[in-house]
Amino acid sequence: MSQTGSVITDLQTRGMRMIDPRAGADSRRGGAGPTDHKAVTIDGITVMIPVHTHAAFDSPYVVDAPDADGHARVTKDGAFFARVSFPKRASFLDLETADGIPYGHIAQLHSKDVLATTVLQTCIRYESRKKTCKFCAIGQSLAAGRTIAHKTPAQLAEVASAAVRLDGVKHMVMTTGTPAGKDRGARVLADSAEAIRAAVDLPLQGQCEPPDDDAWHRRMKDAGIDSLGMHLEVVTPELRAEIMPGKAQVPLEKYFDSFAAAVEVFGWGQVSTYILAGLGDTAEAILDISGRLTAMGVYPFVVPFVPVSGTPLESHPAPTPAFMHSVLPPLARMIHENGMRSEDIKAGCGRCGACSALSAFEKFAPRERIPA
Repeated sequence: MSQTGSVITDLQTRGMRMIDPRAGADSRRGGAGPTDHKAVTIDGITVMIPVHTHAAFDSPYVVDAPDADGHARVTKDGAFFARVSFPKRASFLDLETADGIPYGHIAQLHSKDVLATTVLQTCIRYESRKKTCKFCAIGQSLAAGRTIAHKTPAQLAEVASAAVRLDGVKHMVMTTGTPAGKDRGARVLADSAEAIRAAVDLPLQGQCEPPDDDAWHRRMKDAGIDSLGMHLEVVTPELRAEIMPGKAQVPLEKYFDSFAAAVEVFGWGQVSTYILAGLGDTAEAILDISGRLTAMGVYPFVVPFVPVSGTPLESHPAPTPAFMHSVLPPLARMIHENGMRSEDIKAGCGRCGACSALSAFEKFAPRERIPA
């Protein structure tokens, strides 16, 4: 499994070139969430690999066209490297609402069995050049007409029901741009969750900035959200101010206060944060803050940064495989030592695991201690 983790890490940091770009599920360019990627399955683990980035265009990894069984060879500089397969395109994407909105404008399939949506495709940070997160592309798909600005609870419930019925979706991620208001997106997530859970039994993760009032954690939980993501992305204060000046106005200590309150509501290991490795944080800084997070029951989902075209950081290099290897194996051990596993998360990015090799290293790490 550690070898699988190494293969995934190499591909995720360097990308891959495809002989047949049409193979497997559709890939996307721009927008929120995992974008500029292609979903592939390696040793039974489905992951997202960059295919539309600058690094991918120059990658030494080339994927042959898949055979009749959907399998394909990956070569590195002409030599065999790995064998992969491709998840199929989701059937629910062929449908549209009664008022003519394609289901794909409301939600997308991530990995092979995860439904994902950006409830609000607008953000108070993104709308200001002085406040925008420099890695963010949330507005690109909206500007290109590939999505809508606000997905209503009814629309989300309709699409979620179809995705479960037609494609066997196992859980759902709801993220959102940050709206004006002190709830920072918690209200729209709770409203959406209530409608979805009334329509279909589907585990949900909500993702937002820390709400001003910790009471929103209970309100989201009561609405049907099973796990919560509040994403740091960058952990060094100076880098946070440089790379995401608007979001950095929410202090790290506010995040940690909110993490603690959320764990009380959602449970140990059901609260997570996303950390983008490769933006300038040292491995030591990432592991230090991860130690603090795991000790309080928060799952740090560390992923290699993938530069997205059209953003201020589109030319920023992805982290090297060596850098990811300096972070992920010790992080996996840290997670186990604190009694957490990605597979125990009820819903969301940590459970999916497709944007990082962390879960592969985690399965290899020994489980040593479970908190009382």
